[in-house]
Amino acid sequence: HVQLVESGGDSVQAGGSLRLSCVVTGTFTDPTCMAWYRQGPGQEREEIVRVPSHGLPRYTSSTQGRFTASKANGGFTQYLQMSSVQPSDTGMYYCVADWRDSCGSYVTMVDYRYRGQGTQVTVS
Repeated sequence: HVQLVESGGDSVQAGGSLRLSCVVTGTFTDPTCMAWYRQGPGQEREEIVRVPSHGLPRYTSSTQGRFTASKANGGFTQYLQMSSVQPSDTGMYYCVADWRDSCGSYVTMVDYRYRGQGTQVTVS
């Protein structure tokens, strides 16, 4: 069965960098859409970026310019490169994926069928 496994979360000082990874297993086809979300303490869940199987990633305004999404291994590994991190970037980071439709069809995180367990990022 399909699984998403995130890794790379850590404690980092403000201004530093971090790279998160999300590995997709249990399938022979890469997702039509993957996305990264985060949820800070006491905050609502926030979308960071959507990554279509074909085409460029689409970022939300809060992290654009500091975070960069990329793919490897034919799309079965996704990365989120975080640069110039700030304390407001603290939170649990999740990757999500789906194979049913293009990225434009998914509105919120719960619309995606698969979700990883999350990886914690703490910026001080």
